[in-house]
Amino acid sequence: MELNFNGKVIIITGSGRGIGREIAESFAKNGATVIISDYNAESLKESEDIFSDKGYSFKAIPCNVTNSNDVQNLIDSTYKEFGKIDVLINNAGITRDNLILRMKEEQWDSVIETNLKSVFLTTRALAKYFMKQRYGKIINISSVIGITGNIGQSNYSASKAGIIGFSKSIARELASRNITVNVIAPGFIDTPMTSVLSDGVKEDFIKNIPLKRIGTPTDIANVVLFIASPLADYITGQVINVDGGMVI
Repeated sequence: MELNFNGKVIIITGSGRGIGREIAESFAKNGATVIISDYNAESLKESEDIFSDKGYSFKAIPCNVTNSNDVQNLIDSTYKEFGKIDVLINNAGITRDNLILRMKEEQWDSVIETNLKSVFLTTRALAKYFMKQRYGKIINISSVIGITGNIGQSNYSASKAGIIGFSKSIARELASRNITVNVIAPGFIDTPMTSVLSDGVKEDFIKNIPLKRIGTPTDIANVVLFIASPLADYITGQVINVDGGMVI
């Protein structure tokens, strides 16, 4: 999708690889200045090298999204350097799968903190700037698993469902200041997170996808670009499934 984001400043958490990197690159290709951020230093450096080689307008800021000081630094330093922030994409996420009887407390806590608490921290840190600007867009990446649930993923499902409820509440809180908040719920997407699955597991997933293929990070990035553009200025508090028809 080609849209003009010249002069726009976009923050993407978890953009060291996978969907986050693809989203960041899609914005950069369309003229935006992108703030790429990740907890994994190696992944972030890899993205930084790619963006530098391609001549994109960007800044790389390491950030542990579960740490309020790191998150505040991400938001404050971006605003200080560029004078504004136009769009925040909360993409950072992890999985720690296990059946409930075997799930350790650490597996529950780490997923909830990385996937859900991080969205609270970034939104809280950014809200004052968006309210001062009287404009801004927040796009939160959830998952269809937050809608349907999945065996062995109660922690992941709870975190992604929490993002949906949180986003709807914040959409109501911030709407009067011309700030929109929306959710994108990817289905089965070809990323490093899903690449570890066996071919048999992948085939089982595809059987439940009406379009009969695994999604790509570009499929997600295209919808993010649309929601971030003026074409979607009258859309807020919505959940958009990008899943090939998995959840109908």
